[in-house]
Amino acid sequence: MAKTVLVPLADGFEELEAITVIDLLRRAGFEVVTAGLHDGPIEASRGTRHLADTTIDAVEDRDFDLVVLPGGLPGADHLRDDERVQRILRRQNERGGTLAAICAAPKALVAAGVVEGRTLTSYPGALNDSPGDYRNTGAAVEIDGSVVTSRGPGTAMDFALTLIERLGGQALRDQVEEGLVRG
Repeated sequence: MAKTVLVPLADGFEELEAITVIDLLRRAGFEVVTAGLHDGPIEASRGTRHLADTTIDAVEDRDFDLVVLPGGLPGADHLRDDERVQRILRRQNERGGTLAAICAAPKALVAAGVVEGRTLTSYPGALNDSPGDYRNTGAAVEIDGSVVTSRGPGTAMDFALTLIERLGGQALRDQVEEGLVRG
């Protein structure tokens, strides 16, 4: 059975981060479900418009192997401030599922209280207004237990490949990466 991944999409999400993650995880054969915070088109941070597979209301009670939050502003703020997303993050954490966030989106993880005592990374300055008991390293990708975080648009591909490795192993990561002709 394919691993399942939820990618919530809010107005103002960072295109490069969301689309890179969605694309690479689907290349790996995972079932990736994009869920808008509202019905209809979602306008991303650079003005592109996207249609999600479903709405957050339709998947709020579903369990996923991985929940990935794309960054971008004000998208990350919308994820942080949406109680449905916050409930999903807390439930995912309670059941030991993997949580991932890139760029400014770790602020949603902080707000949900799921990174207490953990090491993470984010876009520089993105967590300045997000107090909590966590350590921000500024690394490209950071893994601490069931939480994977990444710094920003330039690290999106490494972030996605790390998520593939986490869910499907090194061989699957290598297979997907070889098809990308990165090096």
